[in-house]
Amino acid sequence: MESRSNARILVWLAAAALAVFVALQLVNPRLYSPPVTAELQAPAEVKRILKTSCFSCHSNEPQLLWFDRIAPASWLVASDVYEARRHLNFSEIGKLPAAQQKAALYEAVNMIQLDAMPLKSYTLMHPQARVSPEDLAVLKDYLHPAESVTAPDEAMKATADAQYTAWIHAGAAPLTVQPAPNGIAYMPDYKNWKVIATTNRFDNKTLRVIFGNDVAVKAIAEHHTNPWPDGTTFAKAAWFQQVDDSGETKIGAFFQVEFMTKDARKYASTEGWGFSRWRGADLKPYGKNAAFTNECTGCHAPLRHNDYVYTFPIAGQQ
Repeated sequence: MESRSNARILVWLAAAALAVFVALQLVNPRLYSPPVTAELQAPAEVKRILKTSCFSCHSNEPQLLWFDRIAPASWLVASDVYEARRHLNFSEIGKLPAAQQKAALYEAVNMIQLDAMPLKSYTLMHPQARVSPEDLAVLKDYLHPAESVTAPDEAMKATADAQYTAWIHAGAAPLTVQPAPNGIAYMPDYKNWKVIATTNRFDNKTLRVIFGNDVAVKAIAEHHTNPWPDGTTFAKAAWFQQVDDSGETKIGAFFQVEFMTKDARKYASTEGWGFSRWRGADLKPYGKNAAFTNECTGCHAPLRHNDYVYTFPIAGQQ
């Protein structure tokens, strides 16, 4: 009698589960995919890799498998796709200037190198999206093709020399710099901070020097860098590369300077860091409004395990 009662309960539970499952399908969210208006212009092999590994989320052409369309999984899929498109959409990236297109692709390749993309939770069910070392090499070669030695750019040399002369005499007529759209003020004293690292962005041909304030330097010396203490500030100054008469690459015209300031409470909405950036010799604040920080947090997200910081101090700074 008891076994028959238990069997009846199981039948009712199965029927209830089936009813819930069917009901969920009735409220399945629609994944809207607008027309492709300005896709990335790239070689066929590059586009093949991106379509296989990135387009399902980062484009208007999602390639959904049958189980991606079943609720409740479909809810998560739709949410992930909309969020991914907001950060990078290969179906609309062609609207951007060529330099910005390459910068966006550089960020994508950087995330692949850091094993942050494609998401492990995605490749678990979609193993075909994994990027092989060979495919990664193709993407990197596209961003940084082999080049012959180029002649010095006399215009860039003249610009760099003029900037240097102006900065040497800047004390007589200091430049008035407006704050960033999120209210963070420019920090002119960064030039006196200690250099803690250097980087080379091959995609946009810039050389970068990372400075750290006293709090950052002390944290490095005491090995307290994950997390970095409040008050830590990094300044990343970037110059365009130029080739001198001997064929060597050196610093050319100034490109930009950007800052990261740690305050876990004040900047809780941007992973505990305040981001700001100024471009050009006239130090024009970057961004139309405070939402420009979404670019910064998106770029630094793969480094959450390192307190969102890419910088690794130069050997000997520890």
